[in-house]
Amino acid sequence: MTATPTLGLSSPLLQPLLDDIRARRSDLHRLGHIPQDIVEQFQKIGLYRAFVPEQFGGAAMTPMEFLRLIETISAADGSAGWVASFGFASKYLSSLPASTLATLYRETPDVVFAGAVFPPQPVTSEGKGYRVRGRWGFGSGCMGASLIGVGIRIEGESGGLPRMAVMPREQVRIEENWDTIGMFATGSHDLVVEDVLVPEEWTLIRGAPPSIDTAAYRYPTMAMAAQVLAIVAAGVAREAIDEAVKLATRKNSITGAPSMADRPAFQTALAQMEAQLRSARAWFYEETEAMWDRVSRDDEVSLTDLAALRIASTHIAKTGADVARRAFEMAGTTGIFNSHPLSRLLLDALVVAQHAFMNDGTWQSGGAVLLGRTPPPGYP
Repeated sequence: MTATPTLGLSSPLLQPLLDDIRARRSDLHRLGHIPQDIVEQFQKIGLYRAFVPEQFGGAAMTPMEFLRLIETISAADGSAGWVASFGFASKYLSSLPASTLATLYRETPDVVFAGAVFPPQPVTSEGKGYRVRGRWGFGSGCMGASLIGVGIRIEGESGGLPRMAVMPREQVRIEENWDTIGMFATGSHDLVVEDVLVPEEWTLIRGAPPSIDTAAYRYPTMAMAAQVLAIVAAGVAREAIDEAVKLATRKNSITGAPSMADRPAFQTALAQMEAQLRSARAWFYEETEAMWDRVSRDDEVSLTDLAALRIASTHIAKTGADVARRAFEMAGTTGIFNSHPLSRLLLDALVVAQHAFMNDGTWQSGGAVLLGRTPPPGYP
């Protein structure tokens, strides 16, 4: 009998993977996406089977372990963590029919799914499927995916959660046009579908109730979509603090002034950054564990419960950006060079905080829920 491999944070393959990512950071950003060999290493540590039902070979990973795994990878490189976070996207697939899921995972649970929803493109009904054409932006992780989903709009449907059509990667053209200040190696290019007939059973409503009842599938999909991206900022911020400490303890002032590590202002800032980041992480994981307990018991999940996850996600994303910015400022002129890690860390953290799931509008939406008001459509 073949032993079940140790996956996730306990995998013996994780540390070599982190070392490899760190050694190749500059190459990854020149390349502009996470290459296939690293995606295959993500598969080996169980990222893509994390939330797949155990009946299909899933890893039975808890949300807490998955999020800590993404945070750890993000410290090695933000773009790598961002792409790894889409191991969570198997939860999007949970609203496919059970028979489709059985077909999807027939050969392996390590299916790499990526996609782009907006803008949803109109489709035409044809037989028992839909004719799909169009272009979609922000296809993060698409370069390493074997399965792609795109947002569609069916005539007569209005409002509610977006619908997606799922198809093999070879039926999608990737236009490599991702050009951003940070998170450049995510390869979040445009996806183009020329003319593909997608069977109805390969379409889903993103965030709809799952077709198979498991605790992982019951965990709120759209709230977790925000969580897996927000935690990237925490990993990046941790690396920024570590880089600032390295700089302070290795570099003496050329003017003869006290070293950075001996300056009261640096010491104070470092303590405050640690307090900021650790506090944000504690609340983030506290809410995650509370939600996991609810769905494990199959308790009702309220709108306030969902908003707590979203507010904690926005908070940790913004905190990560603030901490990375302060670490950059503490580095002085050393940090302004593209060759220094802190310049990349700053830009990566800022990009996380700009995402629609964590932008400033999510504060207002969360506050509306806490006041008993109806939040805007699409929240939480």
